[in-house]
Amino acid sequence: MNLRIDASLANGKWIIRVRDNGIGIPDQNIERLFQIDKSIVTPGTQNEKGAGLGLLLCKEFVDKMGGTISVQSKQGFGTTFSIEFPVDIL
Repeated sequence: MNLRIDASLANGKWIIRVRDNGIGIPDQNIERLFQIDKSIVTPGTQNEKGAGLGLLLCKEFVDKMGGTISVQSKQGFGTTFSIEFPVDIL
């Protein structure tokens, strides 16, 4: 699996993107990724397991800093997480 991280400045915001070419995330799971009361456990590219706690923590940190986090994914083609922060936060 390949992982790409990039950052840019646009429209007064820092944008950080983390992309992979893994197995992707099914549409029905994307809307539940950041909900603490919804548990999602699926095997990853190398059958690794996770409970999604890391994503919940990331969302909490991003929210506290006035930013947003979003995800785009296509099964079989990978996932991109985008984090946006106001310029004056960093």
